[in-house]
Amino acid sequence: MVTLPCAAVLFDVDGTLVDSTPLVERAARVWAVEYGLDADEFLSGAHGRRTSDRVADFLPAERVAAATARLDALEAQRTDGITALPGVLALLTSLTGMPWALVTSMDKEQLRVRTGVAGVPLPPVAVTAEDVARGKPDPSGYLLAAGRLGVDPSACLVIEDAPAGIAAGRAAGATVLAVATSHDRAELTGAHAIVPDLTHVAAAPGGLRLTR
Repeated sequence: MVTLPCAAVLFDVDGTLVDSTPLVERAARVWAVEYGLDADEFLSGAHGRRTSDRVADFLPAERVAAATARLDALEAQRTDGITALPGVLALLTSLTGMPWALVTSMDKEQLRVRTGVAGVPLPPVAVTAEDVARGKPDPSGYLLAAGRLGVDPSACLVIEDAPAGIAAGRAAGATVLAVATSHDRAELTGAHAIVPDLTHVAAAPGGLRLTR
């Protein structure tokens, strides 16, 4: 067993705490047809990034706002298939006395809906897409969350499932734990440690304990 010391935990949401992959992929495929794009190419590398940032990779700047709104609307039409990932609720319940926050590429409404459907509680601090000028892999979201908690970023543990989020956590100066819930372990090597999912993580004095 290994214990990762920390004074606060900063969680990514989609792919780390909540699985909404079926919903996101269905919406993206409908959207891609509407905009004449290849859905597989759009989805490749999209995980962990803000919708607007990914849309901007494929469409000219003057079309990004409307196209992002359309994709958000398609995602909002259904909530079936959204679930909490293994170990999430037990870990969050165990974090008594340990401050924690959410840092997500979703907007506030998406976060409210998806965590609600999955039964994941919302903490007082949640940084969403609207709160930062640049999304992951930029560290702004993690730096903002640490600041709102009043904890130095270097004393925070970031938990992520995607390369963009891992890069953001590292750039913020935090220790990064990756969960291999959406990517192969080979894609997560930028993290300080990797576990299969959060069933392998438990609260411990002064940090989180990992079981392999």
